[in-house]
Amino acid sequence: MSEFDRNNESEKQAPIQLAKKFAYSDKFKKLFGEGMQLVEESATFLDGPGRDAVKDLDRAASLLYGTESMRLTTRLMQLASWLLLQRAANEGEMSVDQILAEKEKVKLENLPHYNNLDQHRLPREFTDLVEQSIKLQSRIVRLDDELYGNKSDSDKSNINPVNDQIELISTTFGAKTYK
Repeated sequence: MSEFDRNNESEKQAPIQLAKKFAYSDKFKKLFGEGMQLVEESATFLDGPGRDAVKDLDRAASLLYGTESMRLTTRLMQLASWLLLQRAANEGEMSVDQILAEKEKVKLENLPHYNNLDQHRLPREFTDLVEQSIKLQSRIVRLDDELYGNKSDSDKSNINPVNDQIELISTTFGAKTYK
């Protein structure tokens, strides 16, 4: 067996883990920066122009805006927590046990999101922030799953878009939902 064959044989045994390469790369730093910038932009909007914009909404849209702004804030805080935790892991600031313990507190997959906020005439800047946060959440959930492999098949089967829609309708019209 030639040296080339031995090298290729060893490469076949150890697949490249792209998620781990990404997590320790400059691309992760870019994702981190994008995430933190989105947190800042959202906070600035919600504390300024968002407060003014909600005054012009009808009752149902105002209620939806309030609910979705809380969801946006929750989503972004969870994403920022994950990004900060991953950065600490990358820089060796925490042990594996500490990272896994802290990661248990970050809930990424149970955050509801909707695609039809535009129908309620919510401010375009707000719906853009929501859409960006959902895209960021999707990227981070995929990366988290590849890095930590903690998403079971039973977790995937619990996703129910119908319940999300029912919750949205209930929120819009001010009805209570029971789970």
